[in-house]
Amino acid sequence: MSDIVVFGAGGTAGSRITAEAVSRGHRVTAAVRRPEATSYLPAGVRVVTGDATSGRSVRELAPEADAMVVAVGGGDRSLWREAAETLVTVLRDQPNPPRIIHVGGGATLLTPKGTPYLEEPDFPAEYRDAALGQADALALYRASADGVTWTYLSPPPLEFHPGERTGHYRTGTDQPVTDEQGRSVLSYEDLAVAVVDEIERPRFENMRFTAAY
Repeated sequence: MSDIVVFGAGGTAGSRITAEAVSRGHRVTAAVRRPEATSYLPAGVRVVTGDATSGRSVRELAPEADAMVVAVGGGDRSLWREAAETLVTVLRDQPNPPRIIHVGGGATLLTPKGTPYLEEPDFPAEYRDAALGQADALALYRASADGVTWTYLSPPPLEFHPGERTGHYRTGTDQPVTDEQGRSVLSYEDLAVAVVDEIERPRFENMRFTAAY
């Protein structure tokens, strides 16, 4: 059993990660900006006001955590880098820092040409700001995360939606995992499975990985 803090536990990814972790018997703290709006989270979850970009929030929650999951969204480009920077800065000063599991963007994965999907000419403009923010966060982890243990999980770049929990997926590193038709697909529910699997059985410490069917 692990003590897991989920920043953004009220969101599409965070709520599913929270439910998956609770279902496996972990102790979960849901760190959200509006605790009153999280009545749909499973029983037994401790709900607190928290913000991954707040050094105070991270500092208060870190001593009781084995892992801190970053599943935040809904902000401008700076949000994801600020969250990553805050966790790295605060946790590297902790005597026994929890792991960071950052749910990142699929657009940072590489095309067969070796360039990020977010640089493709037809990449949707409405997602560019978030994609750039997630790219900033990944770059920060890779360059500045001495003293902490982190993992950055990228979902598929396009076909990633709420759906069914199968409990099955395949993993890769910097390029999407594709099926026989060349598609890279994953549900939010199985992303949650991948996150909790990585907490329970670490395989991708201090690196990025991706998952799909």
